[in-house]
Amino acid sequence: MLLCLGLTAYFVHHAINGRHGFEARSRLIERSALLEFEIKSLEAVRAKLERDVALLSPEKPDSDLVEEVAREVLGFVRPDDAVLIER
Repeated sequence: MLLCLGLTAYFVHHAINGRHGFEARSRLIERSALLEFEIKSLEAVRAKLERDVALLSPEKPDSDLVEEVAREVLGFVRPDDAVLIER
């Protein structure tokens, strides 16, 4: 009788706190929700990047986007622009 009670306690403990127990399952569910949110935000970034790449296509580039990339990424300016240098 005592052996059965001990074995039952052992298996219940591992069913709750074990590597594949209920607590581990709840942690995996929480992590899954966080990763779903991260996936959605990364998909939004990817969609924006795909749109920008499509606008920069060699067949018909969007002149405003080309100028934006030239200014922000490459650091180019037009000859008639006033440039302020911060130190």
